[in-house]
Amino acid sequence: MNSPDLSAKKIAIITENGFEEIELTSPKKALEEAGAIVHIISMQSTVRAWEKDHWSIELPVDVDISKANTDDYDALLIPGGVINPDKMRLHKEYISLAAEFLDSGKPVAAICHGPQLLIETGMIKGKDMTSFPSLKTDLINAGVNWMDKEVVNDNGLLTSRSPEDLPAFNKKLLEEIAEGARLTKEPLVPILIF
Repeated sequence: MNSPDLSAKKIAIITENGFEEIELTSPKKALEEAGAIVHIISMQSTVRAWEKDHWSIELPVDVDISKANTDDYDALLIPGGVINPDKMRLHKEYISLAAEFLDSGKPVAAICHGPQLLIETGMIKGKDMTSFPSLKTDLINAGVNWMDKEVVNDNGLLTSRSPEDLPAFNKKLLEEIAEGARLTKEPLVPILIF
């Protein structure tokens, strides 16, 4: 099966220093190969990856988070790593942008420790999600229905457990972005006029 054509799509990746390298680079490559424009968004001018047990690559930031606008993007990706989400959740700019995406109904994807940032939004109660196992209790305490699955999709909120899940995560991410935004508000009830 071929990847969906995402040539008309623009994707935001929010990150801080300390993202798990493969959890940013693998989805980014899959998105770009499908034709999407991908922007790394951060408070930093460059962001440095963590790979297993050491600092690794440094990537340029495309957009400062103060200038990022949800309306400019079709989806949000939050890579994991132990350091990255822990740093992001200390800054209202990252929390606000994640909350705006959740509110928009556009796809939001988080892998490994990435869902830790979503806890801070206060908007994930009742959602089906997964994460790296060490976040299970935190997500349950936030009201999440935590599942031990390679990919969990709750109406466009896409989560995975670890780098081992990246092939399935990337595939589902492309599909979700191709489908687009979901109706997250109460459905409109037609008014019949006689």
